Amino acid sequence: MDTRAGFVALIGEPNAGKSTLLNAMVGAKVSIVTHKVQTTRARIRGIAIEGPAQIVFVDTPGLFRPRRRLDRAMVAAAWGGAADADIVVLLVEAHRGLTDGVRAILDGLRERAQGARVALAINKIDRVKAPALLGLSAELNAAFPFERTFMISAAKGHGVADLKAWLGAELPAGPWLYPEDQIADLPLRMIAAEITREKLTLRLHEEIPYQLTVETERWEDRKDGSVRIDQVIYVARDGHRGIVLGRGGETAKAVGQAARAEIAAFLGRPVHLFLTVKVRPDWLEEPERYSEMGLDFRDGG
Repeated sequence: MDTRAGFVALIGEPNAGKSTLLNAMVGAKVSIVTHKVQTTRARIRGIAIEGPAQIVFVDTPGLFRPRRRLDRAMVAAAWGGAADADIVVLLVEAHRGLTDGVRAILDGLRERAQGARVALAINKIDRVKAPALLGLSAELNAAFPFERTFMISAAKGHGVADLKAWLGAELPAGPWLYPEDQIADLPLRMIAAEITREKLTLRLHEEIPYQLTVETERWEDRKDGSVRIDQVIYVARDGHRGIVLGRGGETAKAVGQAARAEIAAFLGRPVHLFLTVKVRPDWLEEPERYSEMGLDFRDGG
């Protein structure tokens, strides 16, 4: 059987559903999913099999107007993922339509991804009526020469199989890039840190989630088959440390329990998770923090 393999970049505005679609395509949770925007930082590669094709998904950070160094590094990572991909899939929320943000992304595709193959996926189709969907599809295709248009609901699975089948058929012929049983190319240490960061993001509110990061400091495989994981939650201010810990440490304890359960399910083995909260006022300006997130510090300059 002739095999195919290649990279597919999922791009769109923050909260367009890229992480949800990635997880649906891969069939496992490999990317952080929350109700908050801008939660995906690193270019997470999820790996899906479609017949003889291996599809390597690049889940890029949402494209938005950057304000801080971290924002600029995330946007640079997103465009880097699009430029390097064999196929780009732009996700647009059906109920939001052709926003100024989507127009800016289309401009970016013309400037930064010239010659790229671009497909359109209108997501969250369950939120609007069919006539409005058809009108939006016509409007978007008039604004940009998409190769194909797909109507999907990443959360409910509608249309996902059709999109996946098309991607698998359109990738270039060649050997698979990863082992058959691999579903992501992030190190387990980073996946574990991302899971904990997701639990923090879901638990906390306002700006704090964007001013914290989680790093796996120690990973010890034990003889009984379990693993001990020590993680550090870095926050920018002393007041944030108290919020992350919670009264009597109850917030950090709840986050730790939720993260431990999910990491254990992901690894398929018992996990002993230990969390420490540290204040590092300048972590957003430290190159090593960016490297840990898979971002380039220089891109934020």
